[in-house]
Amino acid sequence: MTLPEISAATQVGFPLLSAIVLLPAIAALVISFMKEGAVKIAIGFAVVELFLTVFAWMSLDGSTAAMQLAENAGLYHLAIDGVSAMFLPATALLTLFAVMYARQSVSSNVSGYLTALLLSQAALMGAFSAANLGLFWLFFVAEIFPCYYLIKRWGTGDQRDSVARDYLSFMGLAAAAIGIGFLLLAMNAEGGFTFDYATIAAGNIDSSLQTVIFFVLAVGFAIKAPLFPLHSWLPKVLEHGPLVGMSVFLVGIKLGAYGLLRYNVPLLPEATGEWFWLMAAFGVASMVYGAMIAMIQTNLRRLMAFASISHMGVITLGIFSLNVAGIEGGILQALNLGITGAGLFLIASFLSSRVGSPDLSNMGGLYDRAPYMAMGFLVIALAAVGMPGTSGFNGEHLVIIGAFEKHWLMSIFVGLGTVLTAAYFLRYYMRGFLGDAEEREENRISDLDLGEKVIVGALTAVVLWIGLYTTPFLSTMKGSVYAISEKYDGGKSHALSSPMGSETHGAVLASDQTGSVKQ
Repeated sequence: MTLPEISAATQVGFPLLSAIVLLPAIAALVISFMKEGAVKIAIGFAVVELFLTVFAWMSLDGSTAAMQLAENAGLYHLAIDGVSAMFLPATALLTLFAVMYARQSVSSNVSGYLTALLLSQAALMGAFSAANLGLFWLFFVAEIFPCYYLIKRWGTGDQRDSVARDYLSFMGLAAAAIGIGFLLLAMNAEGGFTFDYATIAAGNIDSSLQTVIFFVLAVGFAIKAPLFPLHSWLPKVLEHGPLVGMSVFLVGIKLGAYGLLRYNVPLLPEATGEWFWLMAAFGVASMVYGAMIAMIQTNLRRLMAFASISHMGVITLGIFSLNVAGIEGGILQALNLGITGAGLFLIASFLSSRVGSPDLSNMGGLYDRAPYMAMGFLVIALAAVGMPGTSGFNGEHLVIIGAFEKHWLMSIFVGLGTVLTAAYFLRYYMRGFLGDAEEREENRISDLDLGEKVIVGALTAVVLWIGLYTTPFLSTMKGSVYAISEKYDGGKSHALSSPMGSETHGAVLASDQTGSVKQ
C-alpha cells in the first residue's frame, strides 16, 4: 500500500499538527507555575486546541488515502488521514469538559492536576498524529506517566496506589510488546532499517515473520484496548481513578483499537487475512464477557468499566471484518465509546458529588429530583446502546453489515451485544433514576448547575449530531478505509467496499433516520 503525502505547507500554510501537539504541553508548562487562575488559563488553551483540531479535520481531503498535513523531519514525522483525523477533536472536546469541571471535582493542587491532564492530552494528540512508528511509541509511553500520576495522586479510595502500580505494569508490558513489534517491522523494511510508516506500508514482509509481528503487536494493543483476557487493569483503574480525568483516559484506551487498525491490519496484511478469525473470536469473548459482568454491577463506575470492555469487542469485530462497512463502523464505534463513556463518567462524577458513590444503594427516584441529569444520562446511555438517531446507531449498523458480509455468525454476536448493552444500561437507569426513593438525606440532591448543564447539553448535541448527520464523518474516512479494505478483496469494487459504497452507507443510514435520502 503506497501512501502519498500532502504537506501542511501545501494545505494550510503552517505546521498545524505541531501546534496541536505542542499547545497542550505549553499549557501544562505554564499552568505548573501557577497558583491562582489555573482553571481559566487551562480553559482558554483547551478552547484554542479544540478550534485547531476542528480546523485540521475540516482541512482533510477524505477522497484520498494520502497522509495529510504532513511534517517530515526524520523521526519527527506527523501526518493524519481519515482514520486518525476525528480522534483529534474528540480528544480536545473531552479534555475541555474535564478542565471545565476541575474546579468542582479537584479539591487540592488543581494546577498539578491540570498539568498532568494536559500532558496526557499532548501525548494522545502526538500518538494519533504520528506517521513514524518510533514517534508513535514515544508518545504511547509518554501518555502512561501523567495517567499514572492522575490515578496515584487524585484517585479515589485507599487502593489508588496499588491500582496505579498495576496500571503502570500493564502499560509497561503493552509498550514493550509494541516496541518489539515495531523494531521487527523496522528491521525488515524494504530498503533498510526505518520506522517510517509509509515506507514500511509500501514494502513486503515475509509471511511467516508477519505472523510473529502480528501477534506481538496484537498483544500490546489488546492490553491497551483492553480485550479479554488482558483486561483486568481497567475495572480497577476506572473504579479508583479520578472521576473527571477518566473521561480523557477513555479516549486514551482508544489507542488500542487505533493501533490494531493503523498498524496490524495495513502493515501485516497476510497475517491479518489468516488470523482475522482469532481476533474476531477475542472480540466476541470481550463483548459477551464485558456485557454479562456489567449486567450485575450496581456501581456506575464499575458498570462503565465492563461496558467499555464489551464495546471494545464490537469495535474489534468491525475492524476485523476487513471490509469498508465494518471498518467504518468500528471507527464510528470507537468515537462513540469515547464520547458516551466520557459523558457517563462525567455524570458519575456529578452523582458522586451529591450522593457519594454512584451506587444504586445510594440512588432511587432521582428523575423527580434531578430531571436534567436523568435526561442527560438517558440520551447518552441510549447512544451507547445504539438507539436510532444517536451516535451509536450508525456505527452499530455498519459493524453488523460488515460482520454479516464477512460471516453471518459474526453479525449475530454483534446483535447480541446490542441487546445486552440495552439490558445493563436500562436496568441501571430504571433502578437509579426511576425506582422508588427512600426518604433519606442523600437522596435530596440538587439538579445540574449551569456549568454541568453546558457539559451535558454539549455532549447530547454531539451525540445527536453524529447520529442524525453522519455523512461528514463517513466522508472523512472514506479514502483511507477503502485503501485498507482493498487489500482484502483483491481490488474488486462492489457496493459495500468502494468509495461510492461508503457514501451509500451514509445515505442508507440517513434514510433510516429521516425517511429521505439526501443526495
